[in-house]
Amino acid sequence: MSIIPCKENPELKRKIEDFADVLKTKSHLLGEHGLEENEFYNSGLFRGAIERVRGQFAASMREKREFVRCILSYMEDRGFVKYFDSSGSQNRYDYTVEMPSGKVSVIELKGGLDGNNTIIFERPAHADELIIWSVSTNPGGDPRHNVWSGIHTRLSAEIIANAKRVDGLIVWDWACGTIGRPCPKLMENKDRLTTVSHYRLPPPCLYVFPDKIPEARNNPKAVAQSLRSVELLEAFRSCFGGTEAEVSYVDFEVAHLGAETVRKTVVRRDGVVIRSSDNTPIRRK
Repeated sequence: MSIIPCKENPELKRKIEDFADVLKTKSHLLGEHGLEENEFYNSGLFRGAIERVRGQFAASMREKREFVRCILSYMEDRGFVKYFDSSGSQNRYDYTVEMPSGKVSVIELKGGLDGNNTIIFERPAHADELIIWSVSTNPGGDPRHNVWSGIHTRLSAEIIANAKRVDGLIVWDWACGTIGRPCPKLMENKDRLTTVSHYRLPPPCLYVFPDKIPEARNNPKAVAQSLRSVELLEAFRSCFGGTEAEVSYVDFEVAHLGAETVRKTVVRRDGVVIRSSDNTPIRRK
């Protein structure tokens, strides 16, 4: 087993690289710019167009927010959540969700987890549980690298060093189950797809975190809480056809080695350790 069932698609990656090479050498044949080949590449037109497209993809959250709105509306209509609201740009969290029990879940929306943006969040005082939701639609990305990097390299250090409790992680978007990101959960049963608006989705990947902050002297090992203790994650599992055997549990261990504070991250699924780190120093900035 791996940190996440899906993996990088090497054939798609090769096609992306080949097409990128074509763009770099044949772009002067596209459009009606009226420039000769040397003039085109010396003009900055090609580089400027590429940067513009990159910026548009990176800056726009519209598609991601529309996806999340569709998912939460679907869950609200079926009674898995009671109410949800977008928190707006003034807060360092994105959605507040009221659960049927009255518990308040807060969602912080992220892209890929392999970046410093992963640790930019705050747990508001009204949150009973805080969930990070990774929506990373880059088909050329490596989900296994990104998820492990997010959990161990970034989130574990932030949780321990700055006492920011995170209750769980959702890794799920509209690229899941597509030709660009095949989902092993569908290999034996394609009926596990759920139709939400114009999306057809496999069950989400869910990660349950501890409910205590590990601390070297008083609480050196923080073990993941139960799935049912994190009501929003259990709602996602139940609503979208996940099984308990597919849910991952994340434990953190912390210790002092000489002058350094180190942590170890262990991820379990279906009773089996699927990934474990070495003792890794926490380096405060």
